[in-house]
Formats: sequence, C-alpha cells, structure tokens
Amino acid sequence: MHSNPVRSLLRTLALAASTAFTYHALAQTAAPSTSSGQAFPTKPIRLIIGFTAGSEVDVIGRMIAQEMSEKWGQRVVIDNRPGAGSTVAGALVAAANPDGYTLFFNSVSHAATPALYPKAPFDTLRDFAGVSQATSLPNVLIIAPSAGVRSMKELIANAKQKAIVNYGHAGVGSGTHITGELFRQMAGLELTHVPYKGVPEVITDAMTARLNYAFAPIGNTLPFIKEKRLLALAVSTATRAAPLPDVPTIAEAGLAGYVFDHWYGMFTQAKTPRAIVNQIAHEQARILNLPDVKDKITVRGAAIKTSSPEAFDAFVRAEAEKITKVMTAGGVKVQ
Repeated sequence: MHSNPVRSLLRTLALAASTAFTYHALAQTAAPSTSSGQAFPTKPIRLIIGFTAGSEVDVIGRMIAQEMSEKWGQRVVIDNRPGAGSTVAGALVAAANPDGYTLFFNSVSHAATPALYPKAPFDTLRDFAGVSQATSLPNVLIIAPSAGVRSMKELIANAKQKAIVNYGHAGVGSGTHITGELFRQMAGLELTHVPYKGVPEVITDAMTARLNYAFAPIGNTLPFIKEKRLLALAVSTATRAAPLPDVPTIAEAGLAGYVFDHWYGMFTQAKTPRAIVNQIAHEQARILNLPDVKDKITVRGAAIKTSSPEAFDAFVRAEAEKITKVMTAGGVKVQ
C-alpha cells in the first residue's frame, strides 16, 4: 500500500497538461500530399477501436470519425476489435501500410501494453505514431444501490471485512483496470478483479450486483446514475466532475493523493509520412473544438485535450513508465 512505486506514480500521474498543444498551433500545418502528389485522403479510412461498440472510447471515436468523413468526403469506417487490453486492435495497426489509411483510436490502455503484454506482436513505443491526445475524463467508482453501501469509506471497510470480494473492469490493462488496481493498492485491499471485454458489460453486472463494485468512464455511467440504477461513490480525477458535482473525488473521500486521468487519443502506423500525421492531428483538433462536438463531449464529463504528434509520443512514453510501476507494485500479470 505504501510502496515507493505507487507513490512515485501518484506524484506524476496527472502530467498530461504539460504536453498540451492547442488547435491554433495545429492549424498552422499545411495539408500534405502523398509521394505521388495526390492530396490525402483519396479513399476510405479504417478507424480501429480496441474496445466494444458502446464503450466511451468508441462513442468519442465515432464522433471524430463522422466529422472527418464529412470534411474529407471519404468514409471513415469504424472497426471494433476488442480483446487483450486493446492489443488485438493494436496488432492490426502495427502491421498496416504506413499511409494514414489505418488509424487507431485508443485509451490509456495503450500505455499499459509494455507492462502487461511483453509478448505482444508489436512494440508500443516503436511501432506507432502518436497523432494527438483527444480527451481526458474520470472513471467513476460505481456500485449497485441494492448493495446498501453509501460511501467509499464504507466500501473499503466492507472489503477489509471480506463482505466485498471482487470488482470489475473493461479488461486487463484497460484504463478502468489501472484505476481499480491503484485504488486497491492504496486502500490496502485483497480482491479478485474480474475482466470484461468492454464497459457496457461491466455496467450491466455492476447494476445487478454480480460485481461488488466497478470502475467505468463517466460518460457510460451517467444515464444509469441519473436513473438511480447505479450509485456513484467517487471519481478518479483530481477535481470533481461537472455532471456529478456532489460526488467527491477519491482523494476527498479518503485516499489522499489518489488521482487518475483516463485519456483517449489517436495513433497510426509509425512509418506514416509526418505530413499526413500532422494533417490528421490538425483535423482531430479542429473537430474537437467545434462547438457542437465539444458540447457533446463535455456534457459526458470529459475534457478536450489536444496535442502535437511529438508531444503525444512523449506523453505516451511517460505514461507507459508510470503504469509499469503501478502494475509491477501490484504484481499484476496477464493470466
């Protein structure tokens, strides 16, 4: 619980802001041409998402894809490939032609791959080009109202008395898993973690109390919290979420120093021409700053965070190092 790796992670986990890169800077990038002199894109684009349809990363990825299709006059086709902490999807992108026509919209789970999937058929830090971060959002600590638990402190007490024995997340190495593992370590709990293929399945089993509790992205949980089918005990970020102003942060609720930002971002194959990577980054930043898109995302509890390709690459490297520390401290391994 008090291990140095975990405390080291906490001091640096929310560093994303230092790599922020505004839309206005990206707007200086000129539209590139391919080696044959053709403008990009000239054919449909495949956008691979490493989680199930309906998960929060999928919802936001589809918003971006729709706007890209309209702007470029080319279809952006969503291809959901869940499994193995998004490494199933990642393998497809790493092996794709480096031409910008295969994109990868992923979560913080991308940075967990080096720690948890050392035999993955790609190198996370070598085989992908970061295009841009997209959003940052909290995960919510949720529980079935029927469980009778009304606070995070009560949940921790029940877990220590073995009245609570498991929690769920959207797959080993997912952002919800990292959130839960950090929580488990800091609270000093011995629990069984139950991985799922995606967030919708986690929420279903949390509502019916098949799971004792779970972590899930705020956008997916809000409708069920408002309908009182789920109870929100805390949020993972350093500040409270605007859609849930009465729900404390995990730190406020009793685990001082706890913070975890669940981010999403765009990647492509590492050898993709830099001009094309820059154009995609420019377009994503433009889309995320459209008032209508921004409103749809922020009402779901997420914040817009765009970055340059270079800054995003550096950010992912730092995240991979930090996540490795917390997973190593917890002895987390892929079964």
